[in-house]
Amino acid sequence: MIARCLRVLWVLLFLAGAPVSAVAQNAPEETTETAQTSDEAAPQVAIPEDATPTEGGEVQPDEFAQLAERAEALASNEDASLFAISRLRAELVFWRDFFLSEADANQGRLATVDAQIAALGPVPESGEEAPSVADRRAELEEQRQNIIAPRLLAEEAHARADGLIREFDARVLQRETEELTERGPTPLQPTAIAEAVGAVVNLFAVVGTELAVGIGVGLDTGNLIKVLPRAALYFIGGLLLVSVGRNYMTRWRNSLSARQGRWVPLMRFTVSFVQIAVPLLGLVALTEGLEQLGIFGLRGADMVDAIPAAGFCAVFGWWVSRHVFPLGAQGGYLSYDEATRAAGRRYTLTIAWVLAISVLVSAGLRTMEMSEAATAASEWPVLVILGILLWLLGRVIQTPPESNDDGVPAAGRSRGLIGRYCTVVAILSPAIGAIGFNFAAVNLMSASILSLGLIAVVFLIQRISHDLLEKPPEDEEDRGLYALLPVFVTFTLYMLSLPLFALIWGARVDDLLELWARFQEGFSIGETRLSPTDFLLFAFVFVFGYLLTRFIQGMLRRSVLPRTRLDLGAQNAVVAGFGYVGIVLAAIFAITSAGLDLSNLAIVAGALSVGIGFGLQNIVSNFVSGIILLIERPVSEGDWIEVGGQMGYVRAISVRSTRIETFDRRDVIIPNADLVSGQVTNWTRGNLVGRVIVPVGVAYGTDTEKVTKILQDVAEAHPLVVADPPPAILFQGFGADSLDFEIRAILRDVNYVLAAKSEMNHEIAKKFAEAGIEIPFAQRDIWLRNPEVLKE
Repeated sequence: MIARCLRVLWVLLFLAGAPVSAVAQNAPEETTETAQTSDEAAPQVAIPEDATPTEGGEVQPDEFAQLAERAEALASNEDASLFAISRLRAELVFWRDFFLSEADANQGRLATVDAQIAALGPVPESGEEAPSVADRRAELEEQRQNIIAPRLLAEEAHARADGLIREFDARVLQRETEELTERGPTPLQPTAIAEAVGAVVNLFAVVGTELAVGIGVGLDTGNLIKVLPRAALYFIGGLLLVSVGRNYMTRWRNSLSARQGRWVPLMRFTVSFVQIAVPLLGLVALTEGLEQLGIFGLRGADMVDAIPAAGFCAVFGWWVSRHVFPLGAQGGYLSYDEATRAAGRRYTLTIAWVLAISVLVSAGLRTMEMSEAATAASEWPVLVILGILLWLLGRVIQTPPESNDDGVPAAGRSRGLIGRYCTVVAILSPAIGAIGFNFAAVNLMSASILSLGLIAVVFLIQRISHDLLEKPPEDEEDRGLYALLPVFVTFTLYMLSLPLFALIWGARVDDLLELWARFQEGFSIGETRLSPTDFLLFAFVFVFGYLLTRFIQGMLRRSVLPRTRLDLGAQNAVVAGFGYVGIVLAAIFAITSAGLDLSNLAIVAGALSVGIGFGLQNIVSNFVSGIILLIERPVSEGDWIEVGGQMGYVRAISVRSTRIETFDRRDVIIPNADLVSGQVTNWTRGNLVGRVIVPVGVAYGTDTEKVTKILQDVAEAHPLVVADPPPAILFQGFGADSLDFEIRAILRDVNYVLAAKSEMNHEIAKKFAEAGIEIPFAQRDIWLRNPEVLKE
């Protein structure tokens, strides 16, 4: 448990960016035993430094064949040690990578020979061709076989090495599964408890005896006096780093709290990592000073070597507690109240100290002769204590956030799930340990605590990154992409944390390297193999082509097209069409650069064509209609159109639909097929000239000539009415209540037809009032057949 915890904790510190020192006691407990048996179980196969696996461009199979035979023999041995498997697996990985690179050798030469053979054309159906052509074809075929033979041998050797690696990985996975599911003796046996207590007491007694003997021998021989000055320098440096250095870094970090600025949170976070590194360097110096004295025995030396690891547990726990549950009046990123934050700091720091003490004790007990039951009995109390603390910490995490001036922050599902998970692990881990599944219980508890630490680090880095990206750019065009940067940062952090979570939960470094190797190998499409390099090249070429297309579109829209005689709709059509062509070309160049033969997609394209013909008729129809609209331009952006009972201005034409903005400021999406195949009224196509009709009625008996003269003056006086053709005043007829007239005039800009009509009505009302002309309203006579009923 402790060795695995320490390895992952060092990885966490490396992720944070702080310097990490290698600690010798981080190796697994079984390393010593497996190392002793490795000479018998593992064949010592080393690759000579001055030897290369190839000679003259061909694979030399002897050395690899010997290694493969030994690996096959080891794979069939059920009692093979994990150390031996790891040694052979590392060498097989080297050879597999080599054979993978050899499988693509002479690719250019093979393509040249294939082109030469294709240039000769197919063999005639009759089988008769010129002797010189037949001889040349046979010669080229022979060259092709000679070129492809080493590649085939390399592929076969690669498959053999890869298969052996898979067998070894399956064997290791089986061993680990058996360890997790194996039930051992219960730690609650009285004899096991007594043995464990006796081992701990004996440990401190032995360490004290070894220390007394070491001091006595050092004084008698004089070696202690010789090394004391050098050890004193390490002690002084270590104490200064642990006490003065840590206090200085703390004051420096606190001084940054009073500053204001965008980069202050990042500076404080960086300084806080130095707060971890400085005490750790001090502990390493103290450890080196104690080792220089040479007064410790076997068990005491193991405990001294474990001091930096134990100190890291305490320092990292202190760092996490101060950032997740900060001091002061502010609630931090999680907005807990002061009492909750104090409890969170207390429980987190206590867990860290329990782990630190268990590191020291486990380092001493590692060389003690203890039974399996006694070992479980010594670890189970630690599980119980950690379970209680983890249960209390889970309750703290589930506490609702504190309300503030901006309102109550969202409680969030994440903290609730994490808190409930802590509660479950706090109960489950000691319980399964009590019934004998000690290995599974220890791994569950350690993995859960380490996962909480990793989640805290990722969460803090994420929040600080979001704070740095909080202020958007002033340019409106860049705000859309800028708003996605926090999402990209969060996704990147999550992806980087996945390997660490895998290591915490039992994955080996070899497993991660194997996944990376599979990823590097890529996959095959027909005769083409795509690797991550091809994907990166594809992404780079496509993004470059996309950005270049957008740049040229911007140049056309701002600088080139405004100097031409094209109207706004034509300019937008040119820019949009260039964008579609540019993106298609960028995709074609990217696919070609990645090495994907487009001819291999013919079958896929045929299948898609059938699917498009049956299931995507409307989409294809709208797409083709959009292309027609961009080419013919019967409707352009900015036109006033009427279609399907909707009237408004065209704001955007895309490949599938057109967006129009109605006069009440609503957006209506019209499928392009309706604009091409349906009836569309374009009020502003070609020019803005349009007609306005203003109806007006006067009372019977009014001089019609006088009315005509007034209406003519009103129409001619309006600034939007053109003089040629002149406005017309029409006497429409005799209405039921009035004499009906109409003003029909041509406006310079039909977009202002409603405003012009309103202004003319105002002027007509004013002129009619001055001339005493009455505008009648409907009058009706009501005849009652039985008026006597009303008297009742």
